[in-house]
Amino acid sequence: MTDKPEILFNKASVEGAELEHIRASLESGHTSSSGPYSARVNELLRAETGAADTLLTTSCTAALEMTALLLNLQPGDTVIVPSFTFVSSALAYVREGAKVLFCDIEPETLGPDPKHLAELLDDSVRAVVVVHYAGIACDLDGIREVLKDRPDVAIVEDNAHGLFGRWRGQPLGSVGRFATQSFHDTKNFVCGEGGALVLNDADDVQRAWVLYDKGTDRKAFFQGFVDKYSWRDTGSSFGMSDTLAAYLFGQLEQRAVIQGKRRGVFERYAEGLAPHAEELGLRLPVVPEHCEPAYHLFHVLMPDHETRTRVMKELKEEGINTTFHYVPLHDSVGGRQFSARPTECPVTTDISSRLMRLPFHNNLTADDTDRVVETLVRTMTGV
Repeated sequence: MTDKPEILFNKASVEGAELEHIRASLESGHTSSSGPYSARVNELLRAETGAADTLLTTSCTAALEMTALLLNLQPGDTVIVPSFTFVSSALAYVREGAKVLFCDIEPETLGPDPKHLAELLDDSVRAVVVVHYAGIACDLDGIREVLKDRPDVAIVEDNAHGLFGRWRGQPLGSVGRFATQSFHDTKNFVCGEGGALVLNDADDVQRAWVLYDKGTDRKAFFQGFVDKYSWRDTGSSFGMSDTLAAYLFGQLEQRAVIQGKRRGVFERYAEGLAPHAEELGLRLPVVPEHCEPAYHLFHVLMPDHETRTRVMKELKEEGINTTFHYVPLHDSVGGRQFSARPTECPVTTDISSRLMRLPFHNNLTADDTDRVVETLVRTMTGV
C-alpha cells in the first residue's frame, strides 16, 4: 500500500456557471423537459454538428431507443452492432423485436471492421451501429464503401465518446442518419445522466418529435399547426429535465476549456509512455492522420490478460485506479439469446482481454499523469 494520495479513475467537475444555471432553472418555474435551457443546448448542438435537429434525452440509451422506433423495425429485421461496445448499442434494437448481428472490430481504432461488416451484410439488415471508441473516428471510409450499394441501411453513430471529435474535418455525429450522445458523469460533458438524439435527415424530424412527446403532436400544437394535440403514434417520455439541461449548458459553455484540459491529459500520457511502449510490449491509442480525437479516454493494450490483471492490482495498491472496458457482447448470455446467428469476433475477444484504461478526467494534474506513467513503467519492468 502507499501513503500517496489516491488518483481517481474519473471525477466529474464543475467547470463554469453550472450551479448558477441550475438556480435560474429552479427559479424560472420550468424544470421539466423542453424548457429554455433545453432550447439553448439544442441550439448549440445543432450549430456544432450541423444537424437538422437534436433532442435532449434522459440518457444515450433513450436516444438509441428512439432510433430503433424511427427505423420501424419489423420481425425478421436485423441490426449490425459491434461486439466491443456497451450493451445499450444492441439492447435498443432488441427491445423493438429486431435481432442483432455482432461485428468484430478492427485492431487500430477499435471500431467496426468493414471486412467483417461486408460478410454479415444481408437483406435482413436495416441499420449498422458504429462506435467511435475513445472519441477516435472508426473506419468510416471502409464502412461507407461496404454500404455504398445499400442506401436502405441506416448508419447510426453511437457517439457517446465522440462529441467534438472530427473525421476528415467533419464532426463526429454528423455522418450517419442518426447519432446519439451521452452526458453521463463519466463523459467529457456531464449532467449526471443525460443524452441526445442527433437527427441528420430532415425527414426524420417531425416523427421524432411525436415519439419524443409520448406519441402526441404536442410540438405541432405549440408551433400553431394544430388546434389541439392528441395521440398519433408510439413513443415514450424521453425528454431531459430542463434543470439538468441547465447544468449541461454550463458545461458546454466551457467546451473549449474542457477539451483543452482533456487533450493535455491525453498528450501527457502519450508523451510519457511512448519511449517505453515497445520495450514493455504496450500499444498506445492509434489516431489516424485524418482524425481529431474527442479525448474521451486513454487506454493501453497490455501484452496479455495475465499482465493486465497483475498490473491493475499493483497499481491499485499504489493508489492508482484503472479499469478494463467492454466485455464482448457476442458471447454474453444476452448476446447469444438475441443474436440472429452466432458470429466470430476474435479481435474483440483479444482486445477486451488486454485493454486497460488509465485515470482520465478534466482536472487530472501533470503530477498525477507523471505518477501514473512512472508507476506503470516501474510495475511492468519490475524495477
